[in-house]
Amino acid sequence: MSDVEPTITWRELLTETTILLGESPQARWLCETACGLKGEEFLAALDEPATERMVRQLDGIVARYRSGEPLAYVTGSWSFRTIDLMVDRRVLIPRPETEWVAEKAIELARACSPTRLVADLGTGSGAIGLSLAAELPLAGTQVWLTDASTDALDVARANAAGLGRMAANVRFAHGSWFEALPGELNGCFDVIVSNPPYIDVDDVEVQPSVREWEPSLALFAPSQGLADIAVIVAESPRWLRPGGSLVLEIGHRQTDAVTRLLSESGYDEVRILPDLAGRPRVAVGRTTST
Repeated sequence: MSDVEPTITWRELLTETTILLGESPQARWLCETACGLKGEEFLAALDEPATERMVRQLDGIVARYRSGEPLAYVTGSWSFRTIDLMVDRRVLIPRPETEWVAEKAIELARACSPTRLVADLGTGSGAIGLSLAAELPLAGTQVWLTDASTDALDVARANAAGLGRMAANVRFAHGSWFEALPGELNGCFDVIVSNPPYIDVDDVEVQPSVREWEPSLALFAPSQGLADIAVIVAESPRWLRPGGSLVLEIGHRQTDAVTRLLSESGYDEVRILPDLAGRPRVAVGRTTST
């Protein structure tokens, strides 16, 4: 009998994992996580042997995924626009529809020149705010990221550190909505953006895995999901400069209610924009220019 320990390659592990899960992309992402390599680097290593530690790690994360834990939490990272984010149960998993919210906020902020002051309220993982920092000019840009959860801010700070120099214009503040911001910034913001809790607590469409795994305080709000939106809309005009914009992610059934809230708070040019599925998703209001 040979004294040489048996080895298994990543190609074999990927095949076994794919058969076990019946999901090819997910199997590859889990193997990449255990291997520590991604994309082309992982493909180049397919015929290399996996260490015993790597095999144990793969077994562990596959078991977590099969138990129902969301893939993003199992892998510990998720892509959002141009950046990769660390995510865990302290924060929501960034959704594709939120990329459209960030897109609109970036578009509005980019139009401000030569300087722009932006706030991402309830930032969570930092997905929107750090996308603003990464995609807007470094010179002349300042982005404030706030959250009422210190755990969420810890995640956002870690993600900012991963951006390196691109996050040099990012500031963090702890607190509920506008309470987190320094008073001297009152009336100075060009764009305020938020993906607040907007799901009604009794919404039957929410997937069980979302209720079980993701932070409820970042998902659910009273008054048919409108309570936090109403607070942001009511308080935001005094934080925006004349002609400044508020950008909100909303539920697809909230168009009329959010439009009314924005109009009653003095916003002009109120628009509700669709997501990729064609559902109303992004509310935009602009304050009077003078």
